[in-house]
Amino acid sequence: MTPAPVLSIRGLTKTYASGLQALKSVDLDIGRGEIFALLGPNGAGKTTLISIVCGLVTPSTGEIQAAGHDIVRDYRRARSKIGLVPQELYTDAFERVIDTVTFSRGVFGRSRNPAYVEKVLRDLSLWDKRNEKIKELSGGMKRRVMIAKALSHEPEILFLDEPTAGVDVELRRDMWNLVRQLRESGVTIILTTHYIEEAEEMADRVGVIRKGELILVEEKTKLMQKLGKKQLTLNLSDPMTAIPAELAEWKLAIQADGNELLYTFDATAERTGIPSLLRRMSDLGIGFKDLHTRESSLEDIFVDLVTERNAA
Repeated sequence: MTPAPVLSIRGLTKTYASGLQALKSVDLDIGRGEIFALLGPNGAGKTTLISIVCGLVTPSTGEIQAAGHDIVRDYRRARSKIGLVPQELYTDAFERVIDTVTFSRGVFGRSRNPAYVEKVLRDLSLWDKRNEKIKELSGGMKRRVMIAKALSHEPEILFLDEPTAGVDVELRRDMWNLVRQLRESGVTIILTTHYIEEAEEMADRVGVIRKGELILVEEKTKLMQKLGKKQLTLNLSDPMTAIPAELAEWKLAIQADGNELLYTFDATAERTGIPSLLRRMSDLGIGFKDLHTRESSLEDIFVDLVTERNAA
């Protein structure tokens, strides 16, 4: 029997007074302990979706259950199950780190638990900064404080809206490690990101949203198997100005000022076409010095998906 999802969204729409339809009938289930990456261009509806689930924006239609609680009818209990790390860094600049995290815990009705607050601050490398005022911290440390505040009330579902925007590579890696630790403790993570390598690195499933419509939800590995392509690059012995008609069936592309031929193929197909291509090139006296293959990244797939939808 499939366990009930920790977050269930049905028929969710949002139309603003201006007439802008920010979300179009979104249906989505997210399982407990899952890392789900929501990808989409600017203005696609990612932040609107998160804001509705977190009770910051009122939906036009639809129902949302968070850890078994309806976010409208049982708002307080549903919201207590959710942590949110927003894109914007906003907090009281003159508060001490430990005070703002402790206060956030109390906002959600949690009793004082200094040991838990200490653990959160240590996990985020903030314990040594606990008595500093937030205004004295670097941007990366302020981002960590926002995460600590979101974790302060022990949520079951954590939203990370562009969590590593504007932070350095080292801090990004630290955050990835923290996200994995949270998942191991049973927290469900939903993240939006412009850094597609973040989704490729961490996500179990990927959703792609465009113009308010959830156009795809798929396990990351299956998505890359289904939509991923491989490319064979042949470094030619002599530059080529045009592709001979005899090679037309392989749909090759010339690049690097005629010094390379690029062949794109389906890696999962029974026949890739590579042996016959190489034989035909040999028959035509076209030599090559080297060859290498490259698999599609999640970024390639994302760009292809959005581009195809735009064309449609």
